[in-house]
Amino acid sequence: MHPKDIHIKDYSYQLPEGRIALHPLPERDLSKLLVYSNGHMTQDIYRNLTAYIKEPALLLFNNTRVIEARLFFQKATGSIIEIFCLEPAGDCTLTEAMLSRSPVRWNALVGGAAKWKEPFLEKQIADEAGTILLTARIVEKLSDCFVVEFHWNQDQLVFGEVLHRAGVIPLPPYINRTPEQADYERYQTVYARHEGSVAAPTAGLHFTEPLMQQMEAAGIERDFVTLHVGAGTFRPVKADSMKDHEMHKEWIQVKRSVIERIRKKLPAPIIPVGTTSFRTLETLYWMGLKALLHPNATLQELEVKQWDVYELEEQTVDPAFALDALLDWMDRQGRDELVAHTQLLVAPGYQVQLTQALITNFHQPDSTLLLLVAALVGDAWRTIYQYALDHDFRFLSYGDGSLLWVDRSQTVGR
Repeated sequence: MHPKDIHIKDYSYQLPEGRIALHPLPERDLSKLLVYSNGHMTQDIYRNLTAYIKEPALLLFNNTRVIEARLFFQKATGSIIEIFCLEPAGDCTLTEAMLSRSPVRWNALVGGAAKWKEPFLEKQIADEAGTILLTARIVEKLSDCFVVEFHWNQDQLVFGEVLHRAGVIPLPPYINRTPEQADYERYQTVYARHEGSVAAPTAGLHFTEPLMQQMEAAGIERDFVTLHVGAGTFRPVKADSMKDHEMHKEWIQVKRSVIERIRKKLPAPIIPVGTTSFRTLETLYWMGLKALLHPNATLQELEVKQWDVYELEEQTVDPAFALDALLDWMDRQGRDELVAHTQLLVAPGYQVQLTQALITNFHQPDSTLLLLVAALVGDAWRTIYQYALDHDFRFLSYGDGSLLWVDRSQTVGR
């Protein structure tokens, strides 16, 4: 079956509200860990993760940092308008938008948009930098969001600093509570560096500095990629079949040195931490395959669209060849870093290329994240999730997680 013909209702399950973790555990690495390999399951805690990675593997982490993307403006009438910044509008990159000292435009969701009759809204924030006056006006209404332009009066501040002072951290909608002070630390990974996400790469929330040191002592290497997580990661699939679902696009940033390290590590296990790291890693393969097939392609032509990989599956090559082609392309382009969009949709039928195992949390029913898990382990996803429900695992962003070794009988990889 082509992934376009998949019916999302075939990838659903009953998730009781009481199983959704509303707060993190006091200690990150005491979260439960479900380990799946060759049809067998066991449970432990993240603190003991190294016991389940026998070979000298490379773990790939997403070092994006969550921004305070929710802005609340109070009107003169007392009513509240919420602006949820999703991504910069137009051709502006996240880095450019976050470092801008002049007006910026963002695609945004607007809560209470029908009440926004004024030409612009204002918000004052007083802190050590003085009083910041932030204004917002709607420039355009798109099919699924608004384009909002922001101005501020302190030109020594970049927009990222304005958000940090004026915004609120965007907890997932299913947590359904006001963010607390602890969330500003716990809804970030300990290795978060590059601002730009509106949701955390939650598989990484379980890792601590001592656990990272323990992995290093065990010969497990680590490196970092960046995928800025968009709000689309929470968007349920509303279409009956996947052919009518539009996968969200997200920015990835990967340094040449990381691609070289992945290339040199093959064929040892490459284990992405989280679905965002997985999608970034696998995107590198497909961009490399495109570069191999079309050496003079532009960056935009190399970007991975939603259905590209299923059209290219008959032309797959050894992952090392694909990465070599990508590195050669970067050399010709004079690029030391890859900054591009990915719209990679991973669903049953996907050919896994670079990944040997995945560390990930437990995901929502009817989601593209659950389709991704099913692509790696086949129908065993139902057994895995039922095991987690039966053994009191906590679900979703602040919940427990799993180490899933790819079932090669379900995929056509190397």
